[in-house]
Amino acid sequence: MATITIQQVNKMKMIYGPVPSRRLGRSLGVNPIPFKTCNYSCVYCQLGRTTHMTNLRKDFFPPEELLNEIKMVIEAESSHRAIDFVTFVGEGEPTLCKSLGWLIRKTKEIADIPIAVDTNGSLLYREDVRNELSQADVVMPSLDAGTAETFRKIDRPHRGLDFKAVVDGLERFRRDYNGEIWVEVMLIKGLNDTEKELKALKSRLEKIEPNRTYINVPIRPPAEPWAVPPDKETIRLAHAILSDANIVDITEEETGEFSIDGFTNPEDAILAIIRRHPMRAEQVIETLKKFEVEEGDVHNSIKRLEESGEIKKLKYRENVFWLTTAEKRGHE
Repeated sequence: MATITIQQVNKMKMIYGPVPSRRLGRSLGVNPIPFKTCNYSCVYCQLGRTTHMTNLRKDFFPPEELLNEIKMVIEAESSHRAIDFVTFVGEGEPTLCKSLGWLIRKTKEIADIPIAVDTNGSLLYREDVRNELSQADVVMPSLDAGTAETFRKIDRPHRGLDFKAVVDGLERFRRDYNGEIWVEVMLIKGLNDTEKELKALKSRLEKIEPNRTYINVPIRPPAEPWAVPPDKETIRLAHAILSDANIVDITEEETGEFSIDGFTNPEDAILAIIRRHPMRAEQVIETLKKFEVEEGDVHNSIKRLEESGEIKKLKYRENVFWLTTAEKRGHE
């Protein structure tokens, strides 16, 4: 069977990984949406503010090309063994892809690998979207608020989206769907972390009955620098109030190694790693030490990429992160 390297995968337009995921193990990411094309502009988004706000479903990339890239990776023997999930996640909202259901179905025909969809859940009020996502093994919608006012403050939705329709869609999907629903809640200091807000959120979760509820806080630089985690006491309060919601706490810093297989030099590896995944400076250095080069050479590679405008440095919560620049990301 033909093999391809991770370096070749990272040159693909719409596929990345497999990458380590705190929820899904080794996840092969499928991105059917252009950079920052979404119907939300969440204050905590690690990719920055939405630049193309839309609520219109369409095919942004030829679906056949997407499927071909998925097939190339899955059929590569070396990659196939490393994939725990194929995850439709996107650099925006994946359910805006009109052919998402077709892609899920065709991917299942290629290989017996579980399918996950990481979505903001906003379009589940639509019957076509519910039907398409029903083919997935795991659906991971976000729900950051229990009230319309807080929903608007945190998720900053498209003007055509109504909070009641969004939560009604989540509830209806739960009634019809036989797979697993893992709801993600992002806690933001001063917005959805009061006792009143958490109780309102709990009332929504009780109706959705998710198999898991992940409590998140911003651990990477968010779209708005003031979007920071609540203090530890408030996070404990959230646990107490949401105690019946099958909570999984992932508020701590992530762990997991990043593969450099297939790369011949540090600079290619740096760009591939942080292209879709901002990383702390120490993570980048530790990963690149696998090249068995001097630490000074690693720092020189980072410096060259910064001076060329390929990457930029950002400080967030006392940590230094490396990100690809918006200019480069937006023109890939």
